[in-house]
Amino acid sequence: QVQPVESGGGLVQSGGSLRLSCAASGRTFTAYAVGWFRQAPGKEREFVAAVSSGSGAITSFADSRKGRLTVSRDNTKNTVYLQMDRLKPEDTAVYYCAAGVDIGGSFDYSLTKSYPYWGQGTQVTVSS
Repeated sequence: QVQPVESGGGLVQSGGSLRLSCAASGRTFTAYAVGWFRQAPGKEREFVAAVSSGSGAITSFADSRKGRLTVSRDNTKNTVYLQMDRLKPEDTAVYYCAAGVDIGGSFDYSLTKSYPYWGQGTQVTVSS
């Protein structure tokens, strides 16, 4: 099975940018869709963005954050990236990446239950 590992979190000022990375260990990431989710203290885990398996031709974003996010994958490095721009204090959360198999046409990229494999998370803190 695949084990996602996040990195790239940290402290950034409001309006700044961060690029999170999600690397795979155990197996190649190519066969898996990768989703990004976040969880702030006292809140439920919520969808941020996702990229489809293979070439990553399909991307999906939470409506409220569309325009500030870019998700991409580099299969030569077995890594998926989440570029976050114009960050706001309300973006402060632990960010998780997760992997799931998106075959069959019924895969919902925005649901946590679509992804059986999860990383440990990386903290993103945006100061005002």
